[in-house]
Amino acid sequence: MQILTNPHALRQWHTEQHRAGLRIGVVPTMGALHEGHLQLVDQIRPHADRVVVTIFVNPLQFGPNEDFGRYPRQFPTDCALCEARGVDAVYHPDVPGMYPDGFQTHVEVEQVSQRWCGASRPGHFRGVATVVLKLLNQTGADVAIFGQKDWQQLQVIRQMCRDLDHPAEILGAPIVREPDGLAMSSRNVYLSAEQRSNALAISKGLWHLQQQVASTARAPAELQAELLATIAASGGQPEYVGLVQAESLEPLDDFSVAGRALVAARYGATRLIDNVELPVRDVQAKP
Repeated sequence: MQILTNPHALRQWHTEQHRAGLRIGVVPTMGALHEGHLQLVDQIRPHADRVVVTIFVNPLQFGPNEDFGRYPRQFPTDCALCEARGVDAVYHPDVPGMYPDGFQTHVEVEQVSQRWCGASRPGHFRGVATVVLKLLNQTGADVAIFGQKDWQQLQVIRQMCRDLDHPAEILGAPIVREPDGLAMSSRNVYLSAEQRSNALAISKGLWHLQQQVASTARAPAELQAELLATIAASGGQPEYVGLVQAESLEPLDDFSVAGRALVAARYGATRLIDNVELPVRDVQAKP
């Protein structure tokens, strides 16, 4: 496994792979790898001849009062995990390598990034779109994979690639969960034992909501309010619950189209996100 730390070495590497007719798959991460990240490696493997994992804690996607400084960093451990999983190259640039002096170009994906995390974290998706486009270009990605846990991020990246004619195929991988249902996240290490137990209200509440959509005629607003109350009762501070159209992320009026239920909530200082797919309900009037 090669470890590459600057765009020039990476460009040389991916040029050699493409000259050999090989397809490059990329798994963008901020490090602190867990099984969810490693399953992304497994899932992109059938789509690529060479797999690159990028490890870069991107300052552009953190707000001024967020956890950039304390975000977990464990590069030697991450490399060992990647090598054990058969990764071909790890790309680990530093901040000046990604954003050299004079850097002034950013990518803004407008409508799909405005609500939900975009509303509560101003500038976040601007930073995400900018770094992802740079990583796709730097790695020569033919295909890249992102976890569905951050459903809004996945839609922002897909929209960006469509709008800017980027040729990389963008795959979405199912959420990987702990045995008790908590969505895997590098930030889970911040949770106390009590907070972690309480945070199960998110996944349990989402699954209950999903079942209610499938088996009852309850309206989106009613189910949204119920999940907000469930999270608050568990000791969480809900940031939002959104029942949305799957691609546009606009709020659902009913369940007649493909949808997702999105959640962001804090337990203590730790911000968690999760989501589930919503069943499509036949809302046509009965004859």
